[in-house]
This record gives sequence, C-alpha cells and structure tokens, in this order.
Amino acid sequence: MASRVLRIGLIPGDGIGKEVIPAGRRILEALPASLGLKFEFVDLKAGFETFEQTGAALPDKTVEVLKTECDGALFGAVSSPTTPRAGYSSPIVGLRKKLDLYANVRPVKSVGSKNPIDMVIVRENTEDLYVKEEKTYEGPNGKVAEAIKRISERASTRIATMAGEIALRRQKIRESGAPSIHKGPLVTITHKSNVLSQTDGLFRQASKAALAAEKFKSVAVEEQIVDSMVYKLFRQPEAYDVIVAPNLYGDILSDGAAALVGSLGLVPSANVGDGFAMGEPCHGSAPDIMGQNIANPIATLRSAAVMLEFLNEEKAAAMIYAAVDANLEEGKLLSPDLGGKATTEEVVADILKRL
Repeated sequence: MASRVLRIGLIPGDGIGKEVIPAGRRILEALPASLGLKFEFVDLKAGFETFEQTGAALPDKTVEVLKTECDGALFGAVSSPTTPRAGYSSPIVGLRKKLDLYANVRPVKSVGSKNPIDMVIVRENTEDLYVKEEKTYEGPNGKVAEAIKRISERASTRIATMAGEIALRRQKIRESGAPSIHKGPLVTITHKSNVLSQTDGLFRQASKAALAAEKFKSVAVEEQIVDSMVYKLFRQPEAYDVIVAPNLYGDILSDGAAALVGSLGLVPSANVGDGFAMGEPCHGSAPDIMGQNIANPIATLRSAAVMLEFLNEEKAAAMIYAAVDANLEEGKLLSPDLGGKATTEEVVADILKRL
C-alpha cells in the first residue's frame, strides 16, 4: 500500500513556541508505519521576533508556501508588543484571513476527573470585532473610540455547518464504542441577540437555518445567551457537546473552558478551512518560562492530532489522543502547570513511549 505523504509547515513563532513545536513534529514522526503515513516538514517564520528582524510579522513567503506546498501546519505562539508598533499586526489573525481558515476548533476534555468534561467549541474565525476596523475621534465630551462588529450570513452559515458536522462525527465515534458522557449529538448556538438584534440576530438566524438541514436531522439544537452561557459552562460543563459562537464569544468561552480542565497547557485548537488545517496550542508565548524546559507540550501534541482529524487521518489522531490521555491518567510525569515537576522533554518522551 502506497503511503500518503503530508507536507506540514512548522511555525514556532515566539517564546515557548520554539520549544513545543519541535515536540509536535516528533509526535508525527513517531506514528507507526502501519498507518501508511509519511511526513515532510518545512520550517517557516512568523511572529514578533520575525517582525523585529524583518519588519514583517507574517512574511509573504510563509503565506505562499502554506498555500502552494503544504497540506497543514503547526503554529506555536506569538508575543504581542505591549504598546502599539507601527506596521505590526497579529500574524495568526493574518493567517486565518489569508488562508480563509474560517473555523477555530477547540476540544476541551478532562481525563481522570470526577467531573467529566468533553466538549468542542467552534468559533467563527474571520469576522465579528476581529475585523479590527477601529477609529477614534473627538466628541463633545472628549475622545470617543468605535469598533465595527461585522457578522455575515455566509460566515455564520458555514461555521454552524461545521459545528453540525463535528457533532455528527463525534456521535459516530461514540457509536463505534468509544466511552462518552453524551447520549447524542448536540449543538449549542451562543449569541447575544437580545441586545444585538442585527448582528447577533443574524448569527442566530443563519446558524439555526444551517442546522435545520436534512443531514443534521439527528442533531439536537439549542441556543444560549452568552452571559448565561458562561455561568452554565462553569456550573454544568458536562451538559455541552458542541458549542458554536461568533469570534469574540468563542474566544472568551474557549479560554474559560480551559480553566475547567486545569491548564491552557492541555488545550489544543485547529484553525480550519476547506482542505487545510493548522494546529495551534491555546497557550501564549509565556516569555516568563521560555528556555527553562518546563513548558507543557500536551496542547501542541493534541493540536497535531486535531490537525490530523481535519486532514482525514482520524486513526492517527486517535493514537495521539490515547497516548496523551494515558500520560495524564497515570499522573506521574506532569509539567509544573499541572502541579508536577517533569520537564518538557520528560513529558514528550513519556508520551512517545506510550505511542
């Protein structure tokens, strides 16, 4: 059987991204040959350090190589300047827009917990307040700042469609015998249409219409106002399966959900478009621990697995998930953010052994 070759762009970025992205490469290289998968890697630059060196946080070459040569990518982390710098803009936001990675998919799962959590937050990735169209002006009572919140029917429809597809895929995995806390597929539409009747009202309307399609007839659909959603997320996290939200709410909910499982160092994500997926750990660049060999690599390893899922390599992804879960369940080699004393290298080595 001929092997499938996947070409993966590696973008460490800043801070601990340079420590965890090599771990992501190692987990892919360690997958067994019986899967029929081979990987080629290309090293690419982006981030604040790249901006200081070249004047561009996201070089055109990086975008071009990803578009024309790569099947997927792993992105580490970005350090943002504490004060505005002329010419600087977030490279991760730029990549999402230039590659049309319209969905940010963040699984949040507990392992060995008395309070089981198993949800996926699907965040629209291209619009809302993140269009970054802001202005300031002098009003009669002093300076005024305004920002555009943009919601479109197209973006809302396709993000809700992806949420429905993820719910169906999760249900298929459950029906194959995988343990689960959920009885059936459920999508929760999150919005604030009681106040923002035009923008969030459109997101709500378009999402409900998308999930009413015949292929989603087995998917239960509910909706939740975002402020009460935050409350219920912390009080009843086991009630949620797939959550779909506009960009800002999805950003807040996914970081909040990470607190439920102990650390941002555990939580993966993938920026997904049609035919391309970029894994990205949810933690930041963490300059305070950079170079100390104590960064938690698990979010990156899981992000590599999420990337593989969206590249239709679910079996390979499942093997990574199982190896990571086994490490966490045993609990002997944990990084400092989880209360342990293991180094980054020790955690990676243990997971590779289990793989």
